[in-house]
Amino acid sequence: MYLKTIVFASAILLTVVSCKEKEETVDKTVKEQKVTLDAEKEAVAAVMKSYKDAIQNLTTEGTKELFTEEATVFESGGSEGTYTNYLSHHLGPELGHFNSFIFSDYTIDVEVDLPYAFTTETYIYTIDLKADKERGTEARIIKKKGVATSDLKKIDGKWKIIKTHSSSRNIRK
Repeated sequence: MYLKTIVFASAILLTVVSCKEKEETVDKTVKEQKVTLDAEKEAVAAVMKSYKDAIQNLTTEGTKELFTEEATVFESGGSEGTYTNYLSHHLGPELGHFNSFIFSDYTIDVEVDLPYAFTTETYIYTIDLKADKERGTEARIIKKKGVATSDLKKIDGKWKIIKTHSSSRNIRK
């Protein structure tokens, strides 16, 4: 009987020690995944910040590298086609009509589900529009509340925008 008790107690002790080791391994893996996920979220947010910063600097320089070649752009209810098309027919020429383009009250939410990431940005944008004598328009300030959602994919170790949609509305008083 004494021998059975010792064997039983030893088995329980080994089970507890084994479970504790597995629990520590699982905890370590979960912590490593969280650190990796946090780093991926920061990397995605950095891509979106690069794009926002370029627009605020009234340039498109370096923005093509943030998008895949097939990336599609949707803006305020319309399809702009690929980013390359949007760049050459919309965004690029448009920036030349601005004295400034400033984002304020900016927030970003990033969700990562490798190899994809999904962002939602909210902001207020203020555009100082130049006068255009040819069109007969005066300089003016445009201020709107905006939201943008973007889908990104990690390709060859880099996050790239594959689809983006933005819209805006007048600010309610």
